[in-house]
Amino acid sequence: MRRWNGWGDDTFDYPVPANATHFLAELVGDGTPPPQATLADVVDQVPPSRLPDHPLIRTGAEDRVRHARGQSLPDFAALRYGRIPAFPDGIAYPQTEDDINTLIQLAQSADFRLIPYGGGTSVVGHINVEPGAAPTLTVDMGRMKWLHRFDETSRLATFAAGINGPELEAQLRARGFTLGHFPQSFELSTLGGWVATRSSGQQSLGYGRIEQLFVGGKIITPQGHLLLPDTFPASAAGPDLRELVLGSEGRLGIITEATVKISPLPEREDFHTVFFPEFEAGQAAVRQISQARLPLSMMRLSTAVETTTTLALAGHERMIGMLEQMLALRNVAEGKCLLLLGFTGSSSLVRMARWEALSLTRQYGGVHVGRAFGRQWHRGRFRTPYLRNSLWQMGYAVDTLETAVSWQYTPALLQAIETALQSALHDMGEKVHVFTHLSHIYPHGSSIYITYLFRLGADADETLARWQRLKTAASQAILAYRGTITHQHGIGTDHLPYLAAEKGALGMDTLRQIVQHFDPQGVMNPGKLI
Repeated sequence: MRRWNGWGDDTFDYPVPANATHFLAELVGDGTPPPQATLADVVDQVPPSRLPDHPLIRTGAEDRVRHARGQSLPDFAALRYGRIPAFPDGIAYPQTEDDINTLIQLAQSADFRLIPYGGGTSVVGHINVEPGAAPTLTVDMGRMKWLHRFDETSRLATFAAGINGPELEAQLRARGFTLGHFPQSFELSTLGGWVATRSSGQQSLGYGRIEQLFVGGKIITPQGHLLLPDTFPASAAGPDLRELVLGSEGRLGIITEATVKISPLPEREDFHTVFFPEFEAGQAAVRQISQARLPLSMMRLSTAVETTTTLALAGHERMIGMLEQMLALRNVAEGKCLLLLGFTGSSSLVRMARWEALSLTRQYGGVHVGRAFGRQWHRGRFRTPYLRNSLWQMGYAVDTLETAVSWQYTPALLQAIETALQSALHDMGEKVHVFTHLSHIYPHGSSIYITYLFRLGADADETLARWQRLKTAASQAILAYRGTITHQHGIGTDHLPYLAAEKGALGMDTLRQIVQHFDPQGVMNPGKLI
């Protein structure tokens, strides 16, 4: 069953390796396991519903708790400490577009708000009820998850938007195809959520981000149905209305179906590992590989600190020790940086891309160590978020943030964010462990994905105060060095204060007018995006 107060399936745990406990204590200090509210404790806090009685609306307290928050660190804290400032007044599980039409019309006539809900995996507050808000209904799309149309000739597939990653891939793989969109939240997140937040998968270098995969579909708005044709391979017929839906975060309406580009299942897929003597050499190598347009599906380059942290948390001490001895003989020792390379396609294409890419890495001192680490990463790539549960129980909070910027500013921005995070809690006497990788590589720039770990405070208020300092410091550094406030997580509420700096006054006014046009009564997901 889905874990109500943390990440993922409650039958699966990802324990921290025994040797890592001392490692964490050295980095930030000993953690103190926090008190934890029970589900029964939180259910008792749920107030009576303010929604009208209706066959589509459920108002059970536990259902409302399970839909109250996403997966951001403030969400995690709210659930674990049992301090949730607002709950949805009810949950709906539509099964048809007629159900969604009914819910929108009812919201307009009865003056309540609607929050579209996919997999509940938002890490920036997309699905949270605003404290003091009008009555609010969360619309869980999980029952709208079928394959509408499959066009092998055009390589297009149309799905109901509530389908999650594993169900979508199972439908396609049974027919010999894949979408290839694998965000870290893949096991839980949905197609509609990917479109609404402009999601990026781990192998987007090869398959494309969701905006490159999304061809068309349907969104039901308070003003009617917005239909996006899916039969055009390209069009010069004015502005592309798909761009209104991509990243709209539920403000315009509810996405009910989406047509996406699909690819045949690859004949071969390999993940290789290269170690560089220093991060600068690795950065130069991945930039050159990307600018050479080599057909890779993924490149992921870790800094020295992330490499050390990854190896420490991996367990397998003997194997890691042998690896480090071998690398030291090749002058790759302290300061070494790990690069994962993904090769996907026909056997001949994989061989060609691998030969070219590894040749370039050797020019920058890279040492190829084969596929063992790549296989291990691939097997566990959707399990890493489970570490948040284990670390919290040990007294540590872990959070992530991400941005993207051109190559000109990448080194300075990375350093600025790390420095801002490392110093943000100095006056509180607290250390912060920060580690980074370049997660998505482009010819003209890169995303920067940062993880930071710190000790929980004595209570909920102190923990959240520490997080707010860290998030603010990092966000200000991103703006100062011309990065985007988000590369793949979206705006929600957490990034709301920083969006105007990126869009400008006229841009923000344009967004407001678009939202007002589609939703004049303001019933759709208020407080998010704008």
